[in-house]
Amino acid sequence: MPQVPNPSLLERIAKRVRARRSELGWTMAEAAKQSGLSARFYAQVESAEANIAIGRLDALATALQVPLVNLLQDHSLAPTERGIALLGIRGSGKSTLGAMLAKSMGLEFLELDEAIESLAGLKLSEVFALHGESYYRRLGGEAIQQLISSGTPKVVALPGGIVLDEHVYALVENNFTTVWLRTEPEDCMARVLAQGDHRPMKGHADAMAELRNLLAAREPYYQRAALTLNTSISDLATTHTRLHETVKSNR
Repeated sequence: MPQVPNPSLLERIAKRVRARRSELGWTMAEAAKQSGLSARFYAQVESAEANIAIGRLDALATALQVPLVNLLQDHSLAPTERGIALLGIRGSGKSTLGAMLAKSMGLEFLELDEAIESLAGLKLSEVFALHGESYYRRLGGEAIQQLISSGTPKVVALPGGIVLDEHVYALVENNFTTVWLRTEPEDCMARVLAQGDHRPMKGHADAMAELRNLLAAREPYYQRAALTLNTSISDLATTHTRLHETVKSNR
């Protein structure tokens, strides 16, 4: 008589399958079709009632576009093992505060865009020009996975739009202490322009309105961060001290 898996394992698999299907925007019927399972059996998988064979589970993982191990194991890291991921729109202080935080915590600092350039062997502008945004997003996911696999916690400044990729954002949430550097759009614009970068204004009749709309669209995603720090209310040194204390108390 075949051995029935521990119910808790079936429940964990069911939870991960449901979450991944939701990320893909599929119905249960579509997921069943893609994985070659009957609709009835697939429904049993999602309800933790199916004693699914490893071969069929592997086919399901392939259909869901994730490694089989992602359905079987919990990849979440303990808080003390996690890196620190800084979120926010351009000009929120991710690079400046990230480097300061890494130094004060004795960790390495990394711009994810630099890791993406390293993977591509191209400058960021070339990545977009030659391969487009979807390729850039895919490399971002690979760079995050490499950081997780390295086992060495780092402070990472993430691209502002990475939160729109649900699969990658879930990896970040499960393996990093996420911090949203909440900043007023006016301050973001002023900081970028103060650095001599006038690209935000080029070809935009109302750049501030566009920036406010961008922040409004991303804010629900940024609000999922474990920690939030307003970088518009204090000077840089004070903001760094607050960031360091906030992160340290949550690790």
